[in-house]
Amino acid sequence: MAREILFLDFIQSIRTPIGDLLMPIISSFGNAGLIWILLTVILLIFPTTRRSGGILALALCIDVVLCNGILKNLFARTRPFDVNSAVSLIIAKPVDFSFPSGHTAASFTAVSALYFSGEKKIWKPALILALLISFSRMYLYVHFPTDIIGGILVGIAAGFLANKTVEKLEKWRSRKDKKES
Repeated sequence: MAREILFLDFIQSIRTPIGDLLMPIISSFGNAGLIWILLTVILLIFPTTRRSGGILALALCIDVVLCNGILKNLFARTRPFDVNSAVSLIIAKPVDFSFPSGHTAASFTAVSALYFSGEKKIWKPALILALLISFSRMYLYVHFPTDIIGGILVGIAAGFLANKTVEKLEKWRSRKDKKES
């Protein structure tokens, strides 16, 4: 944990007024996964992207159960600002546990769901936003680097599991349709 605090303190040493203005805004895009939920709704509206929207919806559900329902409570990790109270936060203190980062997990859930579902035009910009959101959480001193890594891994797993589940459902439905015809 000491090395992680040193890394976060290094980020604090390169803070700028512009960063202090932008990072809370970037971080807020990940609040409650709302940006990714909005993207899911948009994808579900259009027939050509409906399958990807379904995968993303399922992936976000898997993520919230894994990250917020199980892992955060299982690890019950304190946040960096509780370890080093000398840092002044520029956002409200989060009240849940630190590991894994929920903002990061939701963001990488979206990226991986989009990637695995074949949304080539969308997953790359989503990745850029996911990286920015993830970095913002360290900049804002609310997550350790390993919280971010944990969130990335949870997100990739959720996106992968959702895609595999939809593929299996599609195969099952196809076999069922063949038997009925």
